[in-house]
Amino acid sequence: MTKVNIHEAKTNLSKLIEKAKNGEEVVIAKNGEPEVILVPYKKAPKDWFGMDAGKIWMADDFDEWPPDIWKALTDPKIFPDEVDSDG
Repeated sequence: MTKVNIHEAKTNLSKLIEKAKNGEEVVIAKNGEPEVILVPYKKAPKDWFGMDAGKIWMADDFDEWPPDIWKALTDPKIFPDEVDSDG
């Protein structure tokens, strides 16, 4: 554990940051009393739930078929009458 006063911390901040990043505990004291502990920043894991909130839009009539497409899909007669080549 490294313990330094505020003046020394200001002077050697880059070195103290490297020590903290390497896992060493760095305590900054004022008048000999510990005030803060310098620790490395840890990124929070990405929260996947809700990440697309507000990015997706769906029309009110998304589940309604246009009449011409609905007719094509429901018409039992898909192909025109085929003429038999024998006669």
